Amino acid sequence: MLFNSLEFLLYFPVVVGLYFTLPHRWRWLHLLIASYAFYMAWEPAYALLIFTSTLVDYLIARRMPLEEGGRRKALLGTSLTINLGLLFSFKYYNFINETFTDAAALLGVAWPLPESNLLLPVGISFYTFQTIGYSVDVYRGKLEPERHFGHFALYVSYFPQLVAGPIERASRLLPQLKAEHHFDVDRVASGLRLMLWGFFKKVVVADRLAHLVDTIYANPDEATGPTVALSTACFVYQVYCDFSGYSDIAIGAARVMGVDLMKNFDQPHLSRSIGEFWRRWHISLMAWFRDYIYIPLGGSRHGRLNHYRNIAVVFLVSGVWHGAGGHYIVWGGVIALYIMFGHATSDARERFAVAIGFDRLPRLRAVYQVVTAVGINYTAFVFFRAPDMPTALHMYAQAFSGWGLLLDPGWWNEWLVRLGWSAGLFVFAMCLVPATELIEFRQRHLDRWKAPTALRWAGDWALIVGALLFGVFTREAFVYFQF
Repeated sequence: MLFNSLEFLLYFPVVVGLYFTLPHRWRWLHLLIASYAFYMAWEPAYALLIFTSTLVDYLIARRMPLEEGGRRKALLGTSLTINLGLLFSFKYYNFINETFTDAAALLGVAWPLPESNLLLPVGISFYTFQTIGYSVDVYRGKLEPERHFGHFALYVSYFPQLVAGPIERASRLLPQLKAEHHFDVDRVASGLRLMLWGFFKKVVVADRLAHLVDTIYANPDEATGPTVALSTACFVYQVYCDFSGYSDIAIGAARVMGVDLMKNFDQPHLSRSIGEFWRRWHISLMAWFRDYIYIPLGGSRHGRLNHYRNIAVVFLVSGVWHGAGGHYIVWGGVIALYIMFGHATSDARERFAVAIGFDRLPRLRAVYQVVTAVGINYTAFVFFRAPDMPTALHMYAQAFSGWGLLLDPGWWNEWLVRLGWSAGLFVFAMCLVPATELIEFRQRHLDRWKAPTALRWAGDWALIVGALLFGVFTREAFVYFQF
């Protein structure tokens, strides 16, 4: 079931209405049934995967406090093996199998294993990480195992954040799911308003930019420098509005029912370094990598080389997490190199800024830092968007050609016709980017800036009318469903 579907618009009010009508002692069961129904709307059989992951980690976590030493580690290893085994079987098997098939062909031998025809279950990368985090926290002694199987099953399958996060910690989400929540008009209004903003970002901004991006990336041989730059920049912003839009809907839906999910995005396009960009983008995933990979490896301790190694490991794993393909791994590696280069040159760049007096122009310097950090970061996303490595390399090669076409009005008209857009619609799509950032900035400061009720209602209706007039209602899936 998609958030941007008529089914969800009918489903959600019924779930909320029953939630506040039922006695508190039965609400967990209601939400558990609703969450499994939500997931089974895609493929009922894959609910068995969630149940398997849930049951394994519930039983293992219950046993861990009773064991010590090697047995305790063996229990954690079992949890990791089963969860990562499920992830490997459905997400990475074909990629690795194809790699071995190609290698065997080079050696002149046949590779015996066939391809898998299994579909990738939506959300598997998210809920497996959530259950792994729970098992690790219990193993470390940071969390007592949940004794109520139903409450734990709800934590794993909670429908607002089941498919694409935020990836929550049990210590934060479980107590909220077990607490009694009363109907609060202000809270409900705040949640619905956030959901509306998420819908707008998805159907108006992300899905409209997607048409431009898909058209250019579907014809790599016709790409030029300007189209590669434009489509890649639009793609990153498409992903941002698509994924942060999903997160807003998830957080808003949970807020309606009294649950506070963690913020997943914090205006990354205002970042002044590439490292800062990734601390403000998909915050729940980056926090997961920090706590379960980066810090256990040593973090920034034990010297610069170890620090850089740990950064590289995190972003290479991030590339693998995002997709089964060499271009995703290269994307992660390039981001890691950018961050390491920025860290290694930070002192030299600061001295240079002081030497030329740039430090005395803080606002201009801040704008320069944002533009360069975001712009450099964008260049890596060709690997992320291209369907494979050869296409990505071809797009990079094309990026150096055709810049003189920017001065040719006929070229602009040809591309607009190819996109099926008018000049006015193109300008409108480009204006959505700064407008979205301005609204996001206002939302970050709602606690300090309280708009009059009439202005809030006007803003809500403007979003509704804007979505109805300019939205794309073809039930486009959210980008991160493929991960």
